[in-house]
Amino acid sequence: MEKILIIFVFILLGSSGILLAKGTPNPDDFWKDGYCTQKTVIPPALGADRIKAKVDGKWQHFALVQFPASYWEWNLDRRKEYLDIFNEMLEKGREATRSPQLSGPHNGMVATYGAARKDSRFKLNNAVKGMGFLPKAEKMNELIKLLESSMEEPLPKKLIILDSLYSHAQDNFAPDRLVSLELYSEPGYTTQTFLNQMLNPACVTVFLDIPTYKIKQIARLIHPSDPALSEYEKQACHYVNLMHSYFHGSFPRGYMAVIYYNIEVYDSSPGKREARGTKISP
Repeated sequence: MEKILIIFVFILLGSSGILLAKGTPNPDDFWKDGYCTQKTVIPPALGADRIKAKVDGKWQHFALVQFPASYWEWNLDRRKEYLDIFNEMLEKGREATRSPQLSGPHNGMVATYGAARKDSRFKLNNAVKGMGFLPKAEKMNELIKLLESSMEEPLPKKLIILDSLYSHAQDNFAPDRLVSLELYSEPGYTTQTFLNQMLNPACVTVFLDIPTYKIKQIARLIHPSDPALSEYEKQACHYVNLMHSYFHGSFPRGYMAVIYYNIEVYDSSPGKREARGTKISP
């Protein structure tokens, strides 16, 4: 009887997703012909408001939610502040009184869990990722052409262009997702974030700032060489690589993009009674 009970508990844990894999998965199995394909997310069709993902070992549907007005205001105000600081540094040089801060909406701290890497006993991970908005599908071609046509412009001109994009952000950008890059994972090397998101795409992003927000998300990994990508995902990957190069200079190759789809949004600002981790999305 005891043996039967042990077997039953093992099956129950496995079916609930607590056991994601037998031992540590071999990251080499993610790769084929130099690219990887995430098999735990079915991306939403254009205009859809739900996403399907395999979370904790079980396929589930998740409703997408839009950024609340307060999130838009905070994010855009801080991004425009960054641009003002860079302009001041260009104009005044060493006499500039401000410098860019690491806090704010650009640097999201992404928590994931999935499977322990060979060098760790823990499935949990946290990493800082550069994050930004992704154009609406109907705006994608226009904004890609804008970045491509102005890539060689001097930095002051680029700052004006970026300021214009943020001034019309809700017209330009999708209201239910953020985007980032997976810069380091490749055949032969795997980050813990990549490993976790490939196996279990649920994650949480928080931002170091006041006010601050927490977003629970489904992460969709997009490799630029994956022939199965939709046209939208190809464009999304191209866009985020362009934006990365737009400010940081050219890079020798295109990197994987990660679309972070909003599932729940929380106001995690300290002090306010109506905040302190209060869910503010529907």
